[in-house]
Amino acid sequence: INKQHQSWTDDLPLCQMCGVGTAPNCVYGPDGKGTQSHTNEDGHLRFRGEDGCFLYGVFNGYDGSRVASFASQCLTAELLLGQLNSSHTDNDVRRILTQAFDVVEKSYFETIDDALAEKANLSNYLPPHNENVSFHHSSQSQKVQDRLKELEQEVSGGATAVVALILNNKLYIANVGTNRALLCKSSSDGQNQVLQIGRPHSTDNEDELQRLAALGVDSARVRQAGQIAGQSSTRRLGDYPVKFNYNEIDLLSAAKTRPIIAEPEIHGSQSLDSVTGFLLLMSEGLINALESAHGPEQANQEIVAMVAAELAQQSSLEAAAQSVVDRIKRLHHDVYVSGRQRATYCSRHEDMTLLIRTLNYTLADGALTPTQGGRIYPVSVPYSNSTLTNGTNTASTLEEGTPTPGQSPTATLQSTNTQTQSSSSSSGDGSLFRQRGSQAAQPDETGRVPPYVDFSQFYRLWGSDHSDGQSTQGGLGPQ
Repeated sequence: INKQHQSWTDDLPLCQMCGVGTAPNCVYGPDGKGTQSHTNEDGHLRFRGEDGCFLYGVFNGYDGSRVASFASQCLTAELLLGQLNSSHTDNDVRRILTQAFDVVEKSYFETIDDALAEKANLSNYLPPHNENVSFHHSSQSQKVQDRLKELEQEVSGGATAVVALILNNKLYIANVGTNRALLCKSSSDGQNQVLQIGRPHSTDNEDELQRLAALGVDSARVRQAGQIAGQSSTRRLGDYPVKFNYNEIDLLSAAKTRPIIAEPEIHGSQSLDSVTGFLLLMSEGLINALESAHGPEQANQEIVAMVAAELAQQSSLEAAAQSVVDRIKRLHHDVYVSGRQRATYCSRHEDMTLLIRTLNYTLADGALTPTQGGRIYPVSVPYSNSTLTNGTNTASTLEEGTPTPGQSPTATLQSTNTQTQSSSSSSGDGSLFRQRGSQAAQPDETGRVPPYVDFSQFYRLWGSDHSDGQSTQGGLGPQ
């Protein structure tokens, strides 16, 4: 890792309006005991720059943490060394963000140049597998093979990244891969609007599949495989084998040019003037753990409800973020142990990272309190992928998320959500957002559904002891 970046980024002030919670990966044994299967590969950053500039990021590393940690340091150096200032337009900012990711990618590959050269050189010493058996058994050959293994480790691995930049009180999100950004806005009547910014670059993202198809890749096969070289992301940082030897990877071999790219998709700017609420950056492992436990339909609303509840009672942002991660970890584990329908999806989880950045939350007695006494009724602009919307693709972008004048925020709840609302709870795993049979919300004549999330029970249960196991069904996850 570039030493000058390292020392320089160490001196940057951390942002105080931000808290981060983490948990390492975990595999459960038959007895429900968890063991960590590799060192934590997630990364994050949260800096306050000059000139009212803030930078946040969550990185999901895989096959090692080298790319994630390199990317977080290099990105910081590319964005907070005076490259950004308050006179920049939206287009300037988008250009600078895109450029920064490009530099990160190129600089990372420069750092593994020597290892790649040595690897190529050493490979020449090894005879083809079928001849010269005596050489194979010699200690010399063993040394070469051990060193090749080491080098292989050094040059493999990659990361996905979601980065938030606040400049002039405007929010920009740059995304590469499968992490998630949520913006939660509270309105004066206690309603919350939950906005997922952008869509994951994954094997079921229509736009990404089209991008791959245009390069000659069989996108139907990619969708069916659900993974490319072990990861579900179609954009990533690093990952030498996938970037440079893609013609040797069956799914990608037909591509005319490099199919897996590191170019960020940039959303914004979105003005934060008069916005009260919080921004969440979540690593893929955190999202997957919650969605595995409760189904994907209400994951965004659930995490916002948890964050709001924790902010209402924790003394620091760090404690609130950690508390939410711990709850998701416990919830995931409880579903596994319950042996219920979703348990099969919950035998393991990856590293989890949650970054919370509050927006105009008021501080009282050193504790953070949400407006309106902490009663949170999230109203979501649902993240909808093609499966929810019968073939039409309504990516939830920033623009769509803002209700048109005269329309209540609840009206942005799309009717496409109705068909999946209750599917996650059919297994009876006390999901927070269970539809109650006959009370299931029906769309009105405009095709819209009234808000159906009632948090009164959530707050009743909140104070009670989770460990007593006596809580009524419909409590905080399966007991």
